[in-house]
Amino acid sequence: MRSGDEPLHARSPLRMRCGLALWGLLWAVAGTVAFVMAGRPQWAAACAALAAVALTDLGMVIRHIHQGPHYQPGRNIPPYEPDHGRNEIRTPAGRRRDSRP
Repeated sequence: MRSGDEPLHARSPLRMRCGLALWGLLWAVAGTVAFVMAGRPQWAAACAALAAVALTDLGMVIRHIHQGPHYQPGRNIPPYEPDHGRNEIRTPAGRRRDSRP
């Protein structure tokens, strides 16, 4: 069953993405430690960079989860209605920007 009106408002499974980011962070940190112990500084730097990316992703996912149902809707929240041009930019005179005088 679709949970959104894709592609306009596709919804992300944030809890699964959080778990995958945490799993990747753990492996990247373990790889960094292992390569430092093995004397491979280039591989350790690559794993540390990957750990930084995973940590950033984890932070963004947690932030979106805490923002509530707009980013993590439940099954009881219906798909978002498309815009249909209701939020177009208007001039100070109240006309649409692309309208002619």
